[in-house]
Amino acid sequence: MADIYDNRPVNGKTDCGLDKEGTEFEEAIKDLETWKDKILKLNKNRQDLLKKLKRYQAELEAKRTESTKLKLKFKINVQIPDTEVKFRSQNKNEKVDDSQPIRGVFAISQRPTVPLQGGQALITFEEERVASQILKVAKCSVSCDTISLDVKPKTITMDSAVKFEVHLHVSRKRLKVSDIPSSMPYERMRDQLEMSFSRPSRGGGEVESVEYDQDTGTGQITFLHPGVAESLALRRRYCVDLYSEVNVQVGPIYKYQLNKFQTFCGSPKRTILLDDIDDMEDEEDLQDHLEIHFQKPSNYGGEIESIKYISRGKALQAFFSL
Repeated sequence: MADIYDNRPVNGKTDCGLDKEGTEFEEAIKDLETWKDKILKLNKNRQDLLKKLKRYQAELEAKRTESTKLKLKFKINVQIPDTEVKFRSQNKNEKVDDSQPIRGVFAISQRPTVPLQGGQALITFEEERVASQILKVAKCSVSCDTISLDVKPKTITMDSAVKFEVHLHVSRKRLKVSDIPSSMPYERMRDQLEMSFSRPSRGGGEVESVEYDQDTGTGQITFLHPGVAESLALRRRYCVDLYSEVNVQVGPIYKYQLNKFQTFCGSPKRTILLDDIDDMEDEEDLQDHLEIHFQKPSNYGGEIESIKYISRGKALQAFFSL
């Protein structure tokens, strides 16, 4: 009898189909592992990038802090006191071109300072050699009647100072106008400004040109002849005819430039600081004892140009000449 084989697929699938599915499953497992590795690498790279970002942010913040300190250190922020200015008479042989701007040069010098705290003294010697000798001594014992005080000589570091020139050019013919109300169209406003500043009865003069910025409410008037702008700028206010009379603000037009800008810092060679001084006596008496002690050559001292001591609880600024 012949053998009969059943070639029907099990559950509708042949052995060949099972092998194919097994291969695809293995490939899917491999792909999954590959993607897992890629995801892990991406996560690691992300963590590394985050660490770098935090480090760069910290470095940036440190640079910003340093930049702020440097800006404050070199910032020019001083109140210049009112100063009387003497003008010499014009030389008769000197020709003046009225069309040229008024020129001025101002030299500004900031004196370096040293903060002096209570229990400290500043001594300026006549010779650098004397200051250098005393700075080599770690501690000085100063006799004060029945007691003696130990004081520490120290080098002074002055605050930075600046010196520069301001070159100023003031126009003789142009006038700045501000606080102009936007009450009429652009062209009409220009015409009204020209007519108002042309009136001699109000101190005006013949106008050469008018510039007007409607967005900012400002303008510039150029007069044909010099002198009109100068006199009007001194008034600070001027009446113009719009729908009604309006007072606008007027002022000079000028340009300025900083030249020869220099910064100074360092330590004075003839001045030393005495620190850790106890208030054992009156301020003036103690200052006298310090002066007597540091004048003696036996104490490595010498001739003193100036001395200042302040008792504890006080503070002041010492100014130096460049």
